[in-house]
Amino acid sequence: MRRAPAILLVALLSILAAGCGGSSNKAANATGTTTGTSCKKDTLNLVNAGQLTVGTDNPAFPPWFGGPEKKAPWKVSNPYSREGYESAVTYAVASKLGFTNAEVKWIVVPFNTAFAPGPKKFDFDINQISYKPARAKAVDFSDSYYDVNQALVVVKGTPIASATSIAALKPYKFGAQLGTTSYDYITNNIKPAKKTAVFDTNDAAVASLKNKQIDGLVVDLPTAFYISAVQVPNGKILGQFPTVGTPEHFGMVFEKGNSLDRCVNDALSQLRTDGTLKRLQAKWLQADAPVLK
Repeated sequence: MRRAPAILLVALLSILAAGCGGSSNKAANATGTTTGTSCKKDTLNLVNAGQLTVGTDNPAFPPWFGGPEKKAPWKVSNPYSREGYESAVTYAVASKLGFTNAEVKWIVVPFNTAFAPGPKKFDFDINQISYKPARAKAVDFSDSYYDVNQALVVVKGTPIASATSIAALKPYKFGAQLGTTSYDYITNNIKPAKKTAVFDTNDAAVASLKNKQIDGLVVDLPTAFYISAVQVPNGKILGQFPTVGTPEHFGMVFEKGNSLDRCVNDALSQLRTDGTLKRLQAKWLQADAPVLK
């Protein structure tokens, strides 16, 4: 009869030990370490089971997206083409997560909507969205899939086209898309004498440069190559800007608290280690431009 309490004590200690072991595994996963089956496709936190739903803006522009426009609602380029840097990176990540190409679905998500607070209709959004602490209060970001510099596009033959330094840019009028780090760079670093024009879309900003309503348009460097070569007649990249403070990078955007970001980070780490990201950047993105100081 006296042995019963001892037996019960041993059983209780076993249960507690098992419980502690479970908590330890959960804590390890919460740090972003993917172990066991935590990143198998059927365990991922998805909008639609068995399907990777990816958001981006429309039109989808090169060099981030490519391929012919062939499927509504996509304009200019087609994210499903797997051409262009962001499309190619998305399918590479999807493959690491166990998805086939046919299991990737693209939806239209306007730029500013992607990192606004609230529930998301996408698993992640990829749209040249730079990490900013203020944005990270409303959404979660992946690790960097591209480290970026801002650049300035002008029209050949205009007065600003002869400027060779940031100080020489101050008298001119600039434009940028609303809510972008391009606008932040103008405000915080160029500090022009004239008020910066802000546009709801990059298309509207490009049209303003073409019509010479602004003197220069600030965008990320790869986008600057496309704008100057295709969208603006006599367009010219005056130069790229040096990094100020923390280097800027693009990250995929997730609904706040979605554990999928851990698995995407694991996939990006593999793609970085095996050289895939570097190869895709070499294939789709140009990076040569003088640095304005």
